[in-house]
Amino acid sequence: MGTLLNMRRRRPRRKSRRSGEAGVTLIEMMVVLVIIAVVAAMVVPNVIGRPDEARVTVAETDIRSIASALELYRLDNRLYPSTEQGLRALVERPTAAPVPQNWAQGGYLAAMPADPWGNDYLYRSPGETGAYDLVSLGADGQSGGEGVNADIAHGVQVSAK
Repeated sequence: MGTLLNMRRRRPRRKSRRSGEAGVTLIEMMVVLVIIAVVAAMVVPNVIGRPDEARVTVAETDIRSIASALELYRLDNRLYPSTEQGLRALVERPTAAPVPQNWAQGGYLAAMPADPWGNDYLYRSPGETGAYDLVSLGADGQSGGEGVNADIAHGVQVSAK
């Protein structure tokens, strides 16, 4: 029985604390941080301008969709909505003259469109450049401009006058 008591009293030896090579040194941490900073410096400038470019692309796509809805409206009613009726004529049946005779049940668009910057698209019929003008004034919401502030009409950017 004496040996049984000796066995119970013996505890397994604990391993010594961490050896000198375990863990991460300050220099290694600094190297990792420098690498992350270099990668970020290369990537961030390429990503920052993308949201504005994406909004321009969305505006161009919206204008093409609205133009298609306007064409369907014209095919059904033989003319485009008037300037007074505006783009609302694609969502709700107009009551102002000229009242459409063959307005599609449910409309031509699900909702009243707004450009990616939250402004209404400008619509004129007859337009200065054709049967109608459909324009987003860009990020600044004002006529003219360059880059993301340029007007977008019929899916292309219009240069400032």
